[in-house]
Amino acid sequence: MSTQIFVPADSTARSLDADAVADALQSLDHDIQIIRTGSRGLYWLEPLVEVATENGRVGFGPMTVDAVSDLFDGDKLNAQHHLCQGLVEELPYLAAQQRLTTGRVGLIDPLSLQQYCELGGFEGLQRARDMSSTEIIETMKASGLRGRGGAAFPTGIKWQTVLDAGDPGTQKYIVCNADEGDSGTFVDRMLMEGDPFVLIEGMAIAALAVNASIGFIYCRAEYPLAIRTLEQAIELANEAGWLDGFDLKVRKAAGAYICGEETALLESLEGKRGMVRYRPPLPAIEGLFGQPTVVNNVVSLASVPSILAQGAQAYAAQGSGRSLGTLTIQLAGNIARPGLIEVPFGTSLRDILEVFGGGTSSGRPIKAVQAGGPLGAYIHPAQFDTPMDYEAFKGIGAMIGHGGLVVFDDTADLGDMARFAMEFCAAESCGKCTPCRIGSVRGVELIDRIKTGDAADENRLLLKDLCQTMIDGSLCAMGGMTPFPVLSIMEHFEEEL
Repeated sequence: MSTQIFVPADSTARSLDADAVADALQSLDHDIQIIRTGSRGLYWLEPLVEVATENGRVGFGPMTVDAVSDLFDGDKLNAQHHLCQGLVEELPYLAAQQRLTTGRVGLIDPLSLQQYCELGGFEGLQRARDMSSTEIIETMKASGLRGRGGAAFPTGIKWQTVLDAGDPGTQKYIVCNADEGDSGTFVDRMLMEGDPFVLIEGMAIAALAVNASIGFIYCRAEYPLAIRTLEQAIELANEAGWLDGFDLKVRKAAGAYICGEETALLESLEGKRGMVRYRPPLPAIEGLFGQPTVVNNVVSLASVPSILAQGAQAYAAQGSGRSLGTLTIQLAGNIARPGLIEVPFGTSLRDILEVFGGGTSSGRPIKAVQAGGPLGAYIHPAQFDTPMDYEAFKGIGAMIGHGGLVVFDDTADLGDMARFAMEFCAAESCGKCTPCRIGSVRGVELIDRIKTGDAADENRLLLKDLCQTMIDGSLCAMGGMTPFPVLSIMEHFEEEL
């Protein structure tokens, strides 16, 4: 019987020579079967090659082409190999997680319907088909699932609004926001490349819930592998009858950060320039082509199948306070063990950085962590015991956002990072509203003056006033949240300016 060897084929693993490693393995004089999978998310070990044994999968990583020749000792697996990590499931990084949404990523061939179904795939959709729209939505409400894209709006309430909008014959849409543009985030890409059927299933359930017949996945243009994988997966799901008339398509995003904002995304999907819309009306009432539209991000929709399959209470049993279920966190920046983890809400930021992340890769003290992308606050080490939940982070002036954490050690110049926040906004603003369009440019100028000592005290006051104007007056989060990193640096790292 052939020995099964699993080699990741996601973008990160491929950038680290996973394809060359797979070719080298195939050339070995052994009876082996190569299975390409997604990544488990242990990126400091990629490419992480896993060999099936009687006791489970044994991992070797970070595997190199030169190290492949020593993988086997005669006819037996070389357990003394210098890259052997032991049983993958027992690695502390994985064993301490609670993978509800990302549980199949790294385990299966992403385009194998059989493997997907063997691990519980489409059970949620099957149950949803036996339920009314109202029953599906009540299940979502009871689960406590909130939008994982950053706004944290209750998913069930959004779906209820779309269901109630319009007349019985009104065309409705399901739109997946897969334009993952925040710094330090990659979970959407990992899901789309490693378990595309879970996203497709989640969107099909959403369509049943609100009586929609058309869906779009608006995928980041910089993710060509994810786009190809999704298109193939949709074709396979259609052929197998899982979509049952739900017309689902992939659309390449416009390459603009602002198109991650839901109304700018809808404008782009309609073939227009990606610019923020005035609200009201909300997209749930008048969204794509003026019709009621569900707009959820990848992780939100990928969380739906397990909720329907296992029940709302099983999901709601995880988490803390009003933040229920699990949170996918991406560790990036100056971190010893970068990668993806999925843990219940309420896990402390310190545990995530130290237990999972292992501290900085440089070995120096952590100076700050930016959470929630380029518009997120910089968190001071004195705040690291804060639990990861929406309300607790709001209480310290921070946000969880899409779950990305970017770590900086004590050599980082946070004054430069404050300037970058304004500079980034100036470059990425859609230009529709004055506070964002003009305020970000003025912000760069003020920070430059402060850093050079030009009337520093007066310009600090002006910068704070400018930030408040942007928060109060901007049309969307692009301008409204750009001040957050600046204000957090002024509060906790004032000497950096």
